[in-house]
Amino acid sequence: MVYKRVQLKPGKEASLQRFHPWIFSGAVRSVEEKPEEGEVVDVFTAQNEFIARGHYQQGSITVRVLTFQQKEIDTDFWYSKLKSAYDMRVTLGLAESIITNAYRLVYGEGDGLPGLIIDVYNHTAVMQTHTVGMHQSRKEIADALMKLMGNKLKNIYYKSEATLAAQEKMSSTDGYLKGGCDENIAMENGLKFHVDWLKGQKTGFFVDQRENRALVERYAKGKTVLNMFCYTGGFSFYALRGGAKLVHSVDSSAKAIELTNRNVELNFPNCACHQAFVDDAFKFLNGMNDTYDLIILDPPAFAKHKAAIRNALKGYSRLNAKAFEKIRHGGLLFTFSCSQLVDKISFRNAVLTAAVQSGRSVRILHQLTQPADHPINIFHPEGEYLKGLVVYVE
Repeated sequence: MVYKRVQLKPGKEASLQRFHPWIFSGAVRSVEEKPEEGEVVDVFTAQNEFIARGHYQQGSITVRVLTFQQKEIDTDFWYSKLKSAYDMRVTLGLAESIITNAYRLVYGEGDGLPGLIIDVYNHTAVMQTHTVGMHQSRKEIADALMKLMGNKLKNIYYKSEATLAAQEKMSSTDGYLKGGCDENIAMENGLKFHVDWLKGQKTGFFVDQRENRALVERYAKGKTVLNMFCYTGGFSFYALRGGAKLVHSVDSSAKAIELTNRNVELNFPNCACHQAFVDDAFKFLNGMNDTYDLIILDPPAFAKHKAAIRNALKGYSRLNAKAFEKIRHGGLLFTFSCSQLVDKISFRNAVLTAAVQSGRSVRILHQLTQPADHPINIFHPEGEYLKGLVVYVE
């Protein structure tokens, strides 16, 4: 198949020679025949040498690279890419585990599929696209995924209305591409939870905190625990299994609190050690006493664009300062940022600022990140987004 051409300016092929998967508009000299949004195009250097093939789009990123070879972008291509991602999850002990059936199968650029996210929850895969090109290929990708996973998969749910809303006002209807079973209980490290892929945030659950939740379980025994921004209560039911004597879950969303309570009940029926509250985080922290000796702060992204970074860092400092003020002597604070634009050094400095403001002595015990099923392409460091600290507060 012949694809339309994008030609680069002289010297602008350097990043592609390092296999970075993004081509910015400023690197482009010419675009042949005005490709449609999402169309596959070939990229050539100023010397007319082929260098990449990918999805064309309007905006600061003109092409997201699918391959650096002249491979056809067809069903075989999607199958090969998905198989590579699946094989890695088998190596990680996730894809065929008997205690965990919730994991990320495809993580965008980390798996060489920019703009595509696929999370697996037991027999259901939830697909989310962030580019028009991936959206247009969703059915081919779904076919390849069913072929790859066979009877391990019963449903593929497409959930991209929110992620594509701003792109060319393109219509994208969420719904099942395959199957339609509404069984929504998955398992992580032996703990069960309901997944709301129909109306929940992202794909329905935050699988990226799996290893960090397990660390909370390790430290929870005998402690009073506060799980702020609890969403579906993942940290809460891990803390309960770890032997926490009291767990409070807080979220501003009543639906999130309802789901948290259902998940706690699913694992610990009639549990008297857990209570959930619908409340604003700062209001709750301001109103509490030194009740807790383990606090988890896992807020939504404070910075979704570059202009918001400064205010985001102030927000992280303010939030952590309040936790430092309230946590008991000898307490543990698990604090996170999922803002990709906030790097780990900036986040650490925001927590440092909070510690200075609180006047407490703080020591770092762990520096946390995303799990291995959210791999960071070594050629695309922008794929590192989750960062966290576990600190001991005297």
